[in-house]
Amino acid sequence: MDNFSSFCGRREQAFTRRDFLERAGAGFGALALLDLLKGSALAAPQSINPLAPKKPHFAPKAKSVIFLFMEGGPSHMDTFDPKPLLQELAGKPIPPSFGRVITAMGEFDSPILASKRQWAQHGKGGLWVSDWLPHIATCADDIAVLRGCWADGINHSAGVCQMNTGSILAGRPSLGAWTSYGLGSENQNLPAFVVMQDNASSVVNGPRNWGGGFMPAVYQGTRITASSEPIPNLNTPAGISDAQQRGKLDFLNTLNREHAATRQLQTELDARIASYELAFRMQAEAPEAVDMTQESDETKKLYGIDAKETAEFGKMCLLSRRLVERGVRFVQLYSGAGSKWDAHTKIEANHSKLCHATDKPIAGLLKDLKSHGLLDSTLVIWGGEFGRTPQSEKGDGRDHNPTGFTMWMAGGGVRGGQTIGSTDEVGLHAVEQRMHVHDIHATILWLMGLDNMDLVYKYKGRPERPTLNEGGPYKKIAG
Repeated sequence: MDNFSSFCGRREQAFTRRDFLERAGAGFGALALLDLLKGSALAAPQSINPLAPKKPHFAPKAKSVIFLFMEGGPSHMDTFDPKPLLQELAGKPIPPSFGRVITAMGEFDSPILASKRQWAQHGKGGLWVSDWLPHIATCADDIAVLRGCWADGINHSAGVCQMNTGSILAGRPSLGAWTSYGLGSENQNLPAFVVMQDNASSVVNGPRNWGGGFMPAVYQGTRITASSEPIPNLNTPAGISDAQQRGKLDFLNTLNREHAATRQLQTELDARIASYELAFRMQAEAPEAVDMTQESDETKKLYGIDAKETAEFGKMCLLSRRLVERGVRFVQLYSGAGSKWDAHTKIEANHSKLCHATDKPIAGLLKDLKSHGLLDSTLVIWGGEFGRTPQSEKGDGRDHNPTGFTMWMAGGGVRGGQTIGSTDEVGLHAVEQRMHVHDIHATILWLMGLDNMDLVYKYKGRPERPTLNEGGPYKKIAG
């Protein structure tokens, strides 16, 4: 409604019906019109397709993104950021020199909890990786570890929202939506932005994590699964030929267009027409894209699909490689959907299980991307909404910690084997080369060839940017 009001308010300009279709209904009308008039002399130009490939602001280092989201907040001092002082201070209060700990439950002053991990340095860069992640450790020379990350959200809803959208408050577009908006898609027969999760539990905040916010819905993520029917209700019914399906869709679109012609304010119909058209195109290409039977047993074993504990996330990782291979711009995988990484108690059992479930699939993904010549053009990101505290909770767990945590990036122009930034001696606060979520997002966009301050969407007359006018890329991460 806001886009239409803005459109109608510019009375000094004359607009054609094609202009209206392009602006109304989140741009879906123009997308559908392009396909429906294909081959006609009246066909709309390709440029009106909101997902047509667009030129980046500058030469990109990466063409696509795979974001491995560990929902609930993995413990950085038990995975990639060893803190020997935790062993010395175990059972004692945190020294006042390290400052206060504020969590969703208020001030937190429990005693220090030691880490039970065994640590070793790996690769030419000597990256520290714990014994929880032996397979990822073999990829150390491809990984840049960001130890100085920090965020604003102290609970899961705010933290997950900010790591996905840049804000702790709902209503803004996700990073994947911004990427689709800024760069379009290289494959018009598959979604530009795909989301998968490893169990049936609801991800905190649900679809708003991959939503378009105030931008057109065409940029939002499409959720698929790693099941036998990855895209529900997509397959053509048995006994229906492609010609019959096309005929039914054309007839339906004719009725819809006639209905919409006298109801131009009801833009939801434009969106419905576009979704039918994309679904029809996907019926031809999507089944092949998600068909993992084409993969060798050796490849499936690389991802851990041959073992029960690693099969689910392994399938998701393999699907993500197949999707970026076919031009999908942004893929996001949720491990521990429903905040399963949230180890307020029994962190040993919790993280042991989840690390085991993801370690081999993630390493397999990095190695498989490299063997296919895709790692250089695919940016892989690992992390959660925040880290965890050095103090114990309930005796054997750790609370939320947004003031200092670890993420890592690999491929996509990133120089591997390096550690960037640090937390203090107990892992509580980021202290060196600190990177806020806005800086992390700006770095991702920069690697994709987009300037976070030049990527603008006008909403209600206001210029909106993906990092809320803050943050900047850490360019030294590139090789």
